[in-house]
Amino acid sequence: MKVLGLITEYNPFHNGHLHHLEKSREITGCDTVVCVMSGNFIQRGLPALTNKWSRAEMALNNQVDLIIELPVYYAVSSAEFFAHGAVKLLDSLGFVDSLCFGSECGEIDLLKIIAFVLAEEPAAYKEKLCRRLEEGLSFPAARSLALQDYFSQNSPNDLALVRALIDKPNNILGIEYMKALKRLNSTIKPSTIRRYKADYNSYKQYGSIASATAIRKILASNELEVVKSVVPESSYNILRREISEGRGPVFSESFELAILSMLRKMSSEELRGVNDVTEGIENRIIKAAQESGSLSELLDRIKTKRYTLTRLQRILTCILLGLSRDNLETFNSAGGPQYIRVLGFSEKGEELLGKIKASSLPLVTNLPVFLKNCTALQKKMLEADILASDIYCLGYPSASERLGGQDFYQKIITV
Repeated sequence: MKVLGLITEYNPFHNGHLHHLEKSREITGCDTVVCVMSGNFIQRGLPALTNKWSRAEMALNNQVDLIIELPVYYAVSSAEFFAHGAVKLLDSLGFVDSLCFGSECGEIDLLKIIAFVLAEEPAAYKEKLCRRLEEGLSFPAARSLALQDYFSQNSPNDLALVRALIDKPNNILGIEYMKALKRLNSTIKPSTIRRYKADYNSYKQYGSIASATAIRKILASNELEVVKSVVPESSYNILRREISEGRGPVFSESFELAILSMLRKMSSEELRGVNDVTEGIENRIIKAAQESGSLSELLDRIKTKRYTLTRLQRILTCILLGLSRDNLETFNSAGGPQYIRVLGFSEKGEELLGKIKASSLPLVTNLPVFLKNCTALQKKMLEADILASDIYCLGYPSASERLGGQDFYQKIITV
């Protein structure tokens, strides 16, 4: 049995995801698929469209065999920490042979050139990065220019390739996956396929293919029937069920008053402890919270050259969920994710669970039992995931569905 690893959000699972999954199995020769998937909040700093169990169900109905949850501290972090957390989980399973991801370029060797520099961090590159950050640029922009500076000086023949690769979102994530694999000394073999038709941020529909961004926009307009042609039938049926029963769709606006009220109560010192809040941005946030009546207005007032919209969305989600910088640093010092939390599995996936090495991270399939026996660090990480679910469900359209404790009574999804 050859096992393919995927790192996903499936927000929601659409035809482009199915194409990627099928092509990934084809080029890797794998016959079994395990996904590490973000839970109820995603890397853009947004709530997922529907909850993690419904999205796990979509994946399991479309050839995925095992779904592992990426802890929320990593799910809403920068590309570097998101990738590290997800790759660490795949590597810890002990049976994953390949990792295949989508990219704009579709050429693994080109991405490896950049990943090697980022993993090794030669002194010349680090010096150029520090200099660019001192110019007040956001970290992604500073890193992009620092890489160009480095290759211009050390490998000018590769400079044109670097410029073409480093500003595309899927390329960036792919580079981070390979950097994480190298730093973990993992035996998992990376590969990539070119992103199919619709770009990551595209709002256009290309026949039966549309990006998750486009699908979320359609659903925000209450046009469920429109997405029927761009998602598998099983995904459509699950979306229809979740919407009809009042558990979706969930958008950032569902939490805007909660976020604004929290910000108006927080001090600058409290904000400085939130993950990714640095360099005095806390004062700008507090001022903007007093002058804004909506989430979009708040973001517009805070946004700077150094703080991108996506980074600010992640910060606001960290505020909403109480995710601190100190805790993330503690988790990273301890190696990253502290457990393997199962959201769902098929018959093949159940076989995989039996192959997890004894030396691996602990497996979480029974939450109450695990909480009684886990370490303090594991408990702290898991409590953040539980709280994320308790807060997420407050965004449900139906008040009757907003009860807390869903992680305790929701069963693992099986197909």
